[in-house]
Amino acid sequence: MTAQHPAPRPAQPSGGNKILVVLLVPLFMSLMSVSVVNVALPAIEGGLNASSADLQWVLAGYALSFGVVLVAAGRAGDLWGRKPIFIAGILLFTVGSLASGLAVDPLMLNLSRVVTGLGSGLLNPQIIGIIQNVFHGRARGRAYGLFGTVVGLGVAIGPTLGGVILGALGPEWGWRTTFLINVPFGVLSAVLAAAWLRPPARVRSEEARRSLGALDPVGAVLLAAAVVCLMVPFILPGTWLLLAAAAVLLAAWWWWEQRMKARFPATGRAPMVDPALFRIPSFSYSTVATAFLLGAMPGLWAVQAIVTQQGLGYSALAAGMTSLPTALAVMVLSPWIGSHVHRRGPQFVVAGAVLALGAVALGMVAFHQIALGDWPFWTLALCLFPFGPAQALLMTSSQVLTMHEVPPRAAGAAGGVSQTAQRVLTATGLAAVTGAFYASLAASGTGGRTGDATGGAGGAAADAAAVAVSYGDAADTALLVVMGLLAVTLVAGVLDYIRRYRGGTLVLED
Repeated sequence: MTAQHPAPRPAQPSGGNKILVVLLVPLFMSLMSVSVVNVALPAIEGGLNASSADLQWVLAGYALSFGVVLVAAGRAGDLWGRKPIFIAGILLFTVGSLASGLAVDPLMLNLSRVVTGLGSGLLNPQIIGIIQNVFHGRARGRAYGLFGTVVGLGVAIGPTLGGVILGALGPEWGWRTTFLINVPFGVLSAVLAAAWLRPPARVRSEEARRSLGALDPVGAVLLAAAVVCLMVPFILPGTWLLLAAAAVLLAAWWWWEQRMKARFPATGRAPMVDPALFRIPSFSYSTVATAFLLGAMPGLWAVQAIVTQQGLGYSALAAGMTSLPTALAVMVLSPWIGSHVHRRGPQFVVAGAVLALGAVALGMVAFHQIALGDWPFWTLALCLFPFGPAQALLMTSSQVLTMHEVPPRAAGAAGGVSQTAQRVLTATGLAAVTGAFYASLAASGTGGRTGDATGGAGGAAADAAAVAVSYGDAADTALLVVMGLLAVTLVAGVLDYIRRYRGGTLVLED
């Protein structure tokens, strides 16, 4: 009698394209909500009579609540099913967007942004977990390729879309629409997710039947508190002592997770994050590579937007259009890279990091030459364009490599850990890059000055040229910090490549 072997899992599941649509539309909305608001801040300031502190929390409240719940949300999806938590996250994000667009004062807006961030934090880890469980082989690479495409577009297209909306609708309805545009897409996404996603498998484990205890609430609270203490000093200067508290809380969280792991056989309760996860080299190296890339990217585009508008005198739309070619490169290349990452993923990470460093170096030259008046403005987009292919290589490959050796049962928690690292590095990288920019600008004596017409036309032109040069020099200083962050990505990629090359595992198997 011949042995019966289980049928191989299909790489592309039935209805796979519908599943990807349901997953990636909310992902795009949640990431676009980070970048689209940058262009709208001046309109929000005028429309709600908001202070600079209020405006700071429009961005910070979203980022903070987004980062705090990621790991716990991923673990909850692993335990109780990702579909209901994903839908709940979409609905919470939609309600927060609606309230933000209808806000009557800064307090209402900032509280609504916190709610929106919580929704993003709930839905994002489920996306990775569902892809990891549903897709296999090359189909998984393609899915993560599309994931990378959406991440790139969400970050890069936000300023362009914000500029278009504000130009078409004016300041008041323009800034409100940057939030309200999420509402119809959110409602539609929730309906389609309910219809197209598979219901969660019936939970059979004793662990999951223990309800909240299985989520490891102590570990969740310790990690959330540590993340808050890590991020706040980079959002609110003068709170640096919180970094010491973050170190203590992280140590306490690690001790608790180790304790939960050691007692698991007896108690039946596993830790929220299995400490063994960090002993998976592909997970650790790729998490570092992706996090430092996302620490560098927002600072690069923030500096570009500031210099374009305040230093060179161009519009917000022009600033957004400068990043559009890189976004298009990400959109075109990511699916192809995703389909080949199973063979060349480690090489793609190294190549992407090198290309990104080259693009930033070209950008430094372009800022300097444009400020001097030697190059036309469009050359900035040309010089920064290689960052698009670099981002496609890095984001797509790192995402696949991060999750490659993670068991499906831990995919949600692992995705939460990886995305928490990304949120923390995004906040700290943005603060470091913009801090270096403004410090250099202050040292030049320019500050926020954009010109003085009291000396006549010739004096105004000379002053505008001096301002442009000061902004260009400050951009060069800031981009050195960007290159430092990207260098960490390169080192992590090289170390992972060497490890795989020595172990003979450059070809990934599902």
